[in-house]
Amino acid sequence: MNPAYQEPWYHRATLYHIYPLSFADSDGDGFGDLKGIIQHLDYLNDGTSESLGVEAIWLSPVYVSPMADWGYDVVDHTAIDPRFGTMADFERLLAEVHRRGMKLLLDYVPNHTSILHEWFEEARASRKSLKRDWYIWADPAGDGGPPNNWLSRFGGPAWTLDETTGQYYMHSFLPEQPDLNWRNPGVRDAMLDVLRFWLDKGVDGFRTDAVYGLVKDKVLRDDEPNPNYRPGISDPADMFSRVHSSGQQELGSVIGSFCEVLAHKADTFLLSEAYLNIAGLRDLYQACREHPLHAPFNFNLMGLSWGAHYFRSFIDEYEAMLGPNDWPNYVLGNHDRHRLVKRVGPQRARLLGMLQLTLRGLPVVYYGEELGLSDTHVNKNQRRDPWGIRVPGYGLGRDVARGPMPWNSDIDAGFTTGVPWLPIASTAAHLNVEQESRQPSSSLNLYRHLIHLRTQSPALTEGDYRSLQLDNPYVYGYIRETELQRFLVILNFDNHHAVVTLKGKVGAWVAGTEVVDGDGQEPLDGLVELGPYEGRMYELIRGGK
Repeated sequence: MNPAYQEPWYHRATLYHIYPLSFADSDGDGFGDLKGIIQHLDYLNDGTSESLGVEAIWLSPVYVSPMADWGYDVVDHTAIDPRFGTMADFERLLAEVHRRGMKLLLDYVPNHTSILHEWFEEARASRKSLKRDWYIWADPAGDGGPPNNWLSRFGGPAWTLDETTGQYYMHSFLPEQPDLNWRNPGVRDAMLDVLRFWLDKGVDGFRTDAVYGLVKDKVLRDDEPNPNYRPGISDPADMFSRVHSSGQQELGSVIGSFCEVLAHKADTFLLSEAYLNIAGLRDLYQACREHPLHAPFNFNLMGLSWGAHYFRSFIDEYEAMLGPNDWPNYVLGNHDRHRLVKRVGPQRARLLGMLQLTLRGLPVVYYGEELGLSDTHVNKNQRRDPWGIRVPGYGLGRDVARGPMPWNSDIDAGFTTGVPWLPIASTAAHLNVEQESRQPSSSLNLYRHLIHLRTQSPALTEGDYRSLQLDNPYVYGYIRETELQRFLVILNFDNHHAVVTLKGKVGAWVAGTEVVDGDGQEPLDGLVELGPYEGRMYELIRGGK
């Protein structure tokens, strides 16, 4: 490697996703805020092995919002909502993050605004408004109903009639979230200025929300029936395949414009939210070929069938798709899905945590995932999520994944001195930062060890990935290596013990899901017995397989 080369920060970092409303409340109003995050930055990284060791943080929206969709309905993209604090609080947070050697990414919400945004208020004032075309408007159909069959992700038509002007406006989500028209140059210029504003503040990148729906069909053609839709079982919003209401060819140029803005500031990075297969991911990587500082989120591990074969096959195919400048990433959970432990169980969750933190690329860890948190129980009267409220009976409510972060065993879990906006998890008494810090084999200490090992090991940050054909079909094995360092990872996807024969010169056991730090010993005669859902990482001695 060229000695002058310095790897980008996102090659060595673990990205930690904070949902600010639920991380830490500093003023007792029951809602998390910026000062609360500042108070817990040492937990994330204080420069020692006692902290989690993450090197980057992503915040869900903290902009001014009426909170119809809890911050994703933005009134002012360049101001901090008082619920979270002030701009001075944000600037202090950014300074404290940087002082600890970390990076800060913000959520960028370009698809829509709040219905209360000044742009939309001007747009709906008159059909002749100068900002009318900043949003998507259409005349009623012949029967007076919506212009086409497009559906909102949050239930019902994606169109709401504006009585004043007699036209419908389009919204991919809530009626309170009208979609911007990215075919309008004025929209592009204004929203690119939002990126520039925060880059000038010193942020290090962005996560782009709902990127796949940014550009819609120009003539508003109907979406096509979804052949996989099952009435009464599938989400009603999936009745049609969104071939015209999202994913249009012009999307690449829009994402490319984001990258052009970021390219003017060194060491920045952009992640785009889009649930896509490998072919779709390839297309979005292509959008920023001239400025390779972008990656579409890879959510596929969240939906794979369980088994060593399925995970190996997908990861091998994903790795083979990537170009020389494409940087992979792996996501196991986020604020829109049931928590990882709820989906796969605690043992499998530890195994997938080890997989995520030892693969090539950027691991994205959702807050509390490192503690092994499961869903928070939320009864009907405690619901906050508009999706779950508008479409009941399908398990779509996202509140369960957004419960307060448990810091200790107190009744309020150390999250607030007031009434928390969502219930504290029933498991908080034992699954919390204070308790797990003292338990050598806890989920927290597993994540700590792997994240620090990753940061300190070139093979895990910059090394190549190569999967292995092992003698046990239930075990997934792969090598991470540079010229000077090699690791072997073996993961048992079975709920029974598995014996694996390792060929070549296998060195010390350095990490594991059960024995977090390993025992430092080499396997006897190359044989390793793994417990149910156990994973291990060994050093490999040069000259081995």
